[in-house]
Amino acid sequence: MIKVLIADDHAVVRQGLKQILSEVPDMTVGGEAMDAQQVLDKVRTHDWDVVTLDISMPRRSGLEIIKELKHERPKLPILVLSIHPEDQFAARVLKAGASGYLTKESTPDELVQAIRKVSAGGKYVSASLAEKLAAGLQLNMHKPPHEILSNREYEVMCMIASGKTVKEIAQHLSLSVKTISTHRMHILQKMNMRTTAELMHYAMENRLVD
Repeated sequence: MIKVLIADDHAVVRQGLKQILSEVPDMTVGGEAMDAQQVLDKVRTHDWDVVTLDISMPRRSGLEIIKELKHERPKLPILVLSIHPEDQFAARVLKAGASGYLTKESTPDELVQAIRKVSAGGKYVSASLAEKLAAGLQLNMHKPPHEILSNREYEVMCMIASGKTVKEIAQHLSLSVKTISTHRMHILQKMNMRTTAELMHYAMENRLVD
């Protein structure tokens, strides 16, 4: 029996995942977590075969959670389920230590297949993402500017580019407005840009936002 911990801050998503997995004979949802601290607490106190993790959790970035989970439980498979398109976050979550990446638009069958694969020690990505990752390895010598951003800076950049204000981003990430403004300044410096408009144009050109 594959014991799954579902980590997502939306109750309706957790309920939907539980419903899907309840119909699979060899899987059981052993627990739920709605924020980063709950994920860490449950992983520290119980054994899990797979953690399904939303990348956009309150208070802490999903990328930070992955790194901490892998530090404490190196062999624990983490399957990221996200609303963000593969182009935005997949490569980063896999690099951080996740075993797979699925968008929330994926079918229930694909979800079950992914959980089975990562629980057995494999990696799960869609066929289209596998092609992009392979192409990325070949082009690694010519990194685009956004690749030099830290994970937090990249997350903030995507939020800015999608039209969120500094205040909205600060509230979502439970950080101060000053901290987000500092991130914005560093992002513009690293990418050799002067304005948010330039950043938004770049993100759209490179399909980093929907």
